[in-house]
Amino acid sequence: MDPENYGVNRELDVVADQQRLALLSRNSYNYKDEYSSSNKNAISDGDEKGKGEGDTGTIGSHTDIQTRIDNTVKNLYGPTFQYGVTNPNALSDGDIKGKGQATDEGSIGSSIDIQERIALIAKNIYNDYFQYGVTNPNALSDGDEKGKGEEGLSIGSRTDIQERIKLLAKNIYNQNFHYDAQNPNALSNGDEKGKGELNSNIGSRTDINERIALLAKNIYNEFFHYDAQNPNALANGDEKGKGEFNNNVGSKTDINERTTLIAKNTYNPQFHYDAQNPNAVSDGDEKGRGEGTTGTIGTKIDIIERTDLIGRNTYNDNKRYPDF
Repeated sequence: MDPENYGVNRELDVVADQQRLALLSRNSYNYKDEYSSSNKNAISDGDEKGKGEGDTGTIGSHTDIQTRIDNTVKNLYGPTFQYGVTNPNALSDGDIKGKGQATDEGSIGSSIDIQERIALIAKNIYNDYFQYGVTNPNALSDGDEKGKGEEGLSIGSRTDIQERIKLLAKNIYNQNFHYDAQNPNALSNGDEKGKGELNSNIGSRTDINERIALLAKNIYNEFFHYDAQNPNALANGDEKGKGEFNNNVGSKTDINERTTLIAKNTYNPQFHYDAQNPNAVSDGDEKGRGEGTTGTIGTKIDIIERTDLIGRNTYNDNKRYPDF
């Protein structure tokens, strides 16, 4: 057996060579005629293949060139008649096309724009000779409906002035009877209008009467202040006061509830609950769990459970896990 040819399938090589030759025969390009930017089929020379710029300056396929020619023919503008701000079709010269101002004194806009402007200006009563400003008669309050600017102490149109006169007639306050903190209608003098302080009174008549009624219902006043020392604020055996008094805190109900709860509690100042209390120490009952004097820990049930579990465990102090 030839080691160099071991495992080589000669039949597949033959088929591969045949397929390669078939594909290469279909390809127009080869080593002698490579496809590149200089290949004739890549250059715009009047056929449909090449589109790159040719020696004559053309760009695109035959169809591209024809389409460009058609579009260029339709366009008014070209190298000899370029469109710009100085092109006649861009200037306002009385036709529909141009709208740009040709000179400093020239018109602006198309013929339609100019006609529209003339029509609007004709409707406007204001112009260079009759400008609208703050001194224009139609801007001043002179008794007509147009002007509203101040003129001779008058402000507003005729309608504005008439409305103001009606409102001022309804108002009882004016230059001779100003409304301020000193006006009788602003002071608490027994009527319903004024509420400002006057002679120690504050509020309208209704306010004062309401205050008198509320004060009459209140048992506390300037002679019987409610504070921390008031009998109704101290725990003196009634239901009102809760502040500390003679070592008592809370209302009568609070004190009675506390007495009842304390009576139910096993622990008190003489029998404190702490780490040394018998009910906190593991001494064989169900209450204490803390380590006792004999070294036990837990309640009676805890100790029984622990003993049972240790008894079931194969490993202990004498036979530790693992024991190899």
